[in-house]
Amino acid sequence: MADENTGGRDQLLGSEERFRGRLLRLTVDVIEVSTGRRAQREVVHHPGGVGVVAVTDDGRVLLVRQYRHAAGEHLWEIPAGGREEGESVLETARRELAEETGYGAESWLGLGATYLAPGYSTELLWYFRASALSQIEEPHPDPDEVLEARLFTIEELLELAYQGQLRDAKTLAGLALAGILRLVPAAG
Repeated sequence: MADENTGGRDQLLGSEERFRGRLLRLTVDVIEVSTGRRAQREVVHHPGGVGVVAVTDDGRVLLVRQYRHAAGEHLWEIPAGGREEGESVLETARRELAEETGYGAESWLGLGATYLAPGYSTELLWYFRASALSQIEEPHPDPDEVLEARLFTIEELLELAYQGQLRDAKTLAGLALAGILRLVPAAG
């Protein structure tokens, strides 16, 4: 990824895998930066995923609540999940929406993609807006997931966001990309 401001791309000189798990792996890479200096980078390799902003015909947004061990709290989030091998991002989005909420959608709009933490992770998350929703089955989350699904009005979502109660970055980004969250003056 050449960058006109820095003069070029880092060159990978070596990589050592330090951990491999079910979801991700960690490498320690030795690179040469564009100035010729060597540096070490710890990189979390992740297959990527999707986030779905699911909107009902009357404008309510579907979120799921689950306990997140790393954060130490229950979080309201857009339905989301990791890609499986050979699956397109749209297939992943359809599967995750159905698994986590039991809903399907007739209309799908791609909203773009973001790296969640490009300083140390390869995880790229693709966002979709799903509409014309209908309940197609019972939710069937992964065996280690305990989820609660709920529809929120735009006003309820904005209140949660402005009070700092929506703290998941993918959810805030997805809602913003879908045009649901708006900028507000900073407090203080």
